Amino acid sequence: MLPRFVLLLSISILSICSFGSSSYGEDWAQWRGPNRDAKSNETGLLENWPEDGPPLAWKATGVGGGYSSIALANGRIFTMGDLDDGSYVIVLDETDGSPIWKTRIGKAGGHKRYPGPRGTPTLDKGDVFVLNQYADLVCLDAENGVTKWSVNLVDQYGGKMMSGWKYSESPLVDGDRVICTPGGPDGTLLALNRKTGEKLWQTEAWTDPAGYSSAIIATIDGTRQYVQLTGKSVAGIDPDSGTVLWRADREGKTAVISTPIVQENTVFVTSGYGIGCNAFRITKDGTNWQAEQLYANKEIMNHHGGVVLLDGHIYGSSGGTFRCLNLDRGELAYAGRSAGKGATVYADGHLYLRSEAGPVALIKATPTELVEKSRFDQPDRSEEKAWPHPVIANGKLYLRDQNILLCYDVKKN
Repeated sequence: MLPRFVLLLSISILSICSFGSSSYGEDWAQWRGPNRDAKSNETGLLENWPEDGPPLAWKATGVGGGYSSIALANGRIFTMGDLDDGSYVIVLDETDGSPIWKTRIGKAGGHKRYPGPRGTPTLDKGDVFVLNQYADLVCLDAENGVTKWSVNLVDQYGGKMMSGWKYSESPLVDGDRVICTPGGPDGTLLALNRKTGEKLWQTEAWTDPAGYSSAIIATIDGTRQYVQLTGKSVAGIDPDSGTVLWRADREGKTAVISTPIVQENTVFVTSGYGIGCNAFRITKDGTNWQAEQLYANKEIMNHHGGVVLLDGHIYGSSGGTFRCLNLDRGELAYAGRSAGKGATVYADGHLYLRSEAGPVALIKATPTELVEKSRFDQPDRSEEKAWPHPVIANGKLYLRDQNILLCYDVKKN
């Protein structure tokens, strides 16, 4: 029998090994997957589904109210939800959905019609970073849920949003920095020390109110930067100093939600409420940056479900239609009816469209025409909008709907 101190040391080493490395190259450890582009690396997936959908592997309950999607790494699933006494980070076992731990991070509630948290946790090197509806940004130990630090973007960093649906961002982790968007007069974008939660910089030269989009990392003209969209503009920010490299005016309305798309030096953004989409060419001459608008049209007006870039084409819902747009020219390749307005992710040659009304469609990823391969109605539907984005990882399709999480087996036999 091992001495007690040796046994404890062994357990500690196992815990470090389980969550000790960056998870971004594996599983689905942050918002919209490994690269924040809604693309899964999975292969060998089903190309058609039965009428009632792919086989259900398991169903979990008790994940609370709200609209958070999930992050998944190292055999664990992380999400957020409102329980009776507050907003929680909730962790489940990947194999069967059984609970592992939960930690309260703030009060419950939020928008009177759509309460609950809506950001997705970010997992990296043994930490989980979350932002709830009331602007509580929290770092927890991924192994046991112990809180390491917590800040509030409104109380401490002057946060201000463009409208009243509460904070919806999913934090971005980049090395030693955590990036988030308080918005407001103290600075739109904020970088914190990931270990301590202390402020590193805030964008004094960019003070738009926050929208509902989440920042991404991009390399444009050889320069690595953060790109974020608000209700007033889209901008590129230097990671080390918080300096605004470039900024392009782009007025949104009511709620600007979808994550920006970057291909080489082209930045594509889209939003709903009659706005549409814009593409900008970003260039650098010495130390001077320029943002030139390539086009602005209403061919894709994506409200909340995001769009996916594949081989020079943008795919996503626009109102009640599913659309494909040529990125370079801004021309519509096709538009057609599918499951409805909703969220889109890509895996293994197909687009998965989850309608906010519930149905889920499997669409062939081709720019020539809309080819819907399969569709099924999600069971156990709540009465709320099915806004959480679907996730595809380790041969499974995950659908979150308020207090339930459904796990489907989409791997070929």
